[in-house]
Amino acid sequence: MRIMIMGMDGYLGWPLSMYLSARGHEVSGVDNFTRRRIVKEIGSWSATPIKPIEQRIKTYEKVSGKKVTFYSGDLTHSDFTDLVIKRERPETIVHLGEIPSAPYSMIDVEHCNFVQTNNVIGNNNILFAMHNHVPGCHLLKLGTMGEYGTPNVDIPEGFFEIEYRGRKDRLPFPKQPGSWYHLTKAHDTNNIIFACKIWGLRSTDIMQGVVHGIVTDDMVDDDLLTRYDFDEAFGTALNRFCAQAVIGHELTPYGKGGQTRGYIALRDSMQCLTLAAENPPDEGEYRVFNQFEECYSVNDLAEHVVKIAGESGIEVKIWNIENPRIEAEEHYYNPDRELLPKLGFRPTNTLDDELRMTIPKLTQYKERIEVKRDRIMPTIRWKN
Repeated sequence: MRIMIMGMDGYLGWPLSMYLSARGHEVSGVDNFTRRRIVKEIGSWSATPIKPIEQRIKTYEKVSGKKVTFYSGDLTHSDFTDLVIKRERPETIVHLGEIPSAPYSMIDVEHCNFVQTNNVIGNNNILFAMHNHVPGCHLLKLGTMGEYGTPNVDIPEGFFEIEYRGRKDRLPFPKQPGSWYHLTKAHDTNNIIFACKIWGLRSTDIMQGVVHGIVTDDMVDDDLLTRYDFDEAFGTALNRFCAQAVIGHELTPYGKGGQTRGYIALRDSMQCLTLAAENPPDEGEYRVFNQFEECYSVNDLAEHVVKIAGESGIEVKIWNIENPRIEAEEHYYNPDRELLPKLGFRPTNTLDDELRMTIPKLTQYKERIEVKRDRIMPTIRWKN
C-alpha cells in the first residue's frame, strides 16, 4: 500500500515510517520540522539526541534495505500539499503533522493563533488535495481523547444514540476540549465529517490516549531513535515523570492528581495505526477509534514510576504541585475501546514492563535532561 505520513519527523511519525516500511508498505512522508523549532523556542530539546531526517533515512535504508521518500514542506501551503499528494497518489494518508501541545497553545494570542492556523488549515489542505487527486484515499487522522473532555457519562467511540423530546438520532458525541490545541482537533473532526459527507471521502479519526515510551523494535541503531520530550509544554505526564526520576527530581502531578486519561505505549500506537491503515472504512464513511490501553490517574502514574525506578536503585518522591491548568482534578472517566481490539489489537506489554525499558534507556541521556532541568516545572498557566 502507498502510505504518506504527514509529520514524518515527529515522535510518532518517524517510528511509524519504519514500522510500515518494514511491513512492506511503500512509505513517503512530509515534515517542515516545526516540532524541532518550537521545542528549541521554549528553551528545551529532546532527551534523545535525534539525528537530521536525511541521516535517519540513510541509516534506515542501510539496515533494512528498504526505501522511504521524504518531502520538506509546510502543509499550510496549499500548493505544496496539493503537489505532494498529486505526485505520490497515496492510498492512505496518516496525518500526524500538527502541533500537539495544550500548554504551548495557551501561552498567548500569537501561540494560540499559530497552533490553530497550523493545525486547522493544514488539515483542510489535505482534504482538498484528496478530493482533487485521490478521492479514494483513506485519511487516517490523529485526533485525541482530549476532544471529549471529562464528561460525567461513559465516552463512546465517536457517536452515540440520543432521544430528545420523543425523537431519536445517532449523533457525534459532544466535544469539551480543554485548551486551544484541543479545540483544533475538534475543528478538524467537524471538517473531516463534512468532507466525507459532501465528497464521499473516507476517514478514520483516531482519538488517541497519551503516548509514552522511547523505543520500538525497529530502532536497531541510535540514529533511528525518535524524539523524547520532557519539558512543560511537550513532555506528556508519564514521559515527564520518567525524565524527572532519572535526574532525581520529584515527580510532580498537578493539583490533586486525580486527572484520569487513557494511555498507550509508543510501540502499541504503531500497532493500532497500522491496523487502522490496513483495514480502511468504506467510501464516504467517517469512523472513530478510541486508541488507548488502560486508564490511569496522574497519581497512579507517579506511583508506577516510583516503583519501577526503585527497581533500578533510583529513589524518587512525589510532590503534588499547584495545577497551572483549569481542569477537573477528580472526575468520572470511562471511555469505550472496542473497535481496535476487534481488528486484532493486543497490547504488547504492561505499563510496568514498558517503564522497565523506558527508564534505563533514558538514563543513557541523563545529562541532556539535567541540562534542561529548569524547563520541566510549569510556567505556562491557563489564567494569565
